[in-house]
Amino acid sequence: MLYRPKPVDKALYPIEGGDLPVYYGLPQEIKFCSRCTYSNQKPNSAQEFKHSKGTRKETVMFDDEGVCFACRVAEKKEAVDWEERRRELADLCDRYRKNDGSYDVIVPGSGGKDSFYTSWVLKHEFNMNPLTITWAPHIYTDWGWRNFEAWTNAGFANYLFTPNGRVHRLMTRLALEKLLHPFQPFMMGQMYFPPQMAAQLGIPLVFYGENPTEYGNASKTRNDGEKNWDYISTADPSEIYLAGTTIAELKSDFGLSDVDLQAYMPPKPELLKANHIDIRYLGYYKKWHPQKCYYYAVDYGGFRAAPERNVGTYSKYSSIDDKIDDYHYYTTFIKFGIGRATYDTAQEIRNTDITREEGQALVRRYDGEYPERFNEEFFQYISIPKHEFEIASLQFEQPVVDSEYFQLLIDQYRSPHLWMWTGSEWKLRKQCFSS
Repeated sequence: MLYRPKPVDKALYPIEGGDLPVYYGLPQEIKFCSRCTYSNQKPNSAQEFKHSKGTRKETVMFDDEGVCFACRVAEKKEAVDWEERRRELADLCDRYRKNDGSYDVIVPGSGGKDSFYTSWVLKHEFNMNPLTITWAPHIYTDWGWRNFEAWTNAGFANYLFTPNGRVHRLMTRLALEKLLHPFQPFMMGQMYFPPQMAAQLGIPLVFYGENPTEYGNASKTRNDGEKNWDYISTADPSEIYLAGTTIAELKSDFGLSDVDLQAYMPPKPELLKANHIDIRYLGYYKKWHPQKCYYYAVDYGGFRAAPERNVGTYSKYSSIDDKIDDYHYYTTFIKFGIGRATYDTAQEIRNTDITREEGQALVRRYDGEYPERFNEEFFQYISIPKHEFEIASLQFEQPVVDSEYFQLLIDQYRSPHLWMWTGSEWKLRKQCFSS
């Protein structure tokens, strides 16, 4: 039974610091990169299928000079021979290009700037025939759907997979309750569905856009543009958690079946090996610049930015297709003290689009902004009423979510070493502009 959250004991969050409890295995001492706005609390990409409430997070590495790994990656990019990388990409495409005119590369995405740029470059610069693959967002934004249509209308065929709506809602609610990670069901589909389709369709080459090293991932991250299978596959079903819940619990307690769970299961390594699946990042071969991708998508594909800035930041053109995005970044802010403006400014500082001082000012203004605009739809989406979820609803003391419930829930995930209670409001102990 998932009980209604109780108010946290605010005495655990004193204004004065010290050796306070630390959640998720984060570093006790909070440090900020001397070049960008990242803190050492920023989590790296992980094996989502192993993510449970007790998971300890690996975080971005800092060197002895106080510079984060993402900034070091950006620094090293300046010394890369990009012409040589282009030749490597051309050779790779030559190996996989089919001589019968059929599809020879899969590009996963939603029609955002990155997936458009990746598919366009492969088709028009390297004479490939991309088949685009989309795992549908939880709740489309109007502008996200228009950009998806613009992508296909720009000359790209697409397989759109829309998961079972009730199962997806239940998985999202469980991921929120157990992990404060409402975006996890989408992320799992986004990672696991394209390589399985590649195997099924006999198209072994899969190309994503940005390389995770751009964001500071180091552990288990390859440095040759190829994705490590460890992140997306497992041969051991017993180690799989979906939405922080074991397969057995999802079946016995929530009434889900094998077919309900199939879309969320990571592929087995033997499937990838037998079909010679080769997953790459275009950002390894071409110098990646998000604003360049945006302008490219506008000029060649009719991509349009959102009509309003994203909640928690100043940008309008990244991750704009799903209404759950707002809550993904807000819950990240609660757990790690890092909001959407931090991610955006850190990237733009590394790309020399803004200075660190400008980034700090933007973080001060926007980071951690509460997402109001889609509240009603979000709460309805993650509610599990009995008339729709006859079995699963019995596992929730309060199946229907409201604002009070959500606030009580997120407070459970505030780590005392990050947060303090001032007597009237929650505040982070340190931020990039106050370090």
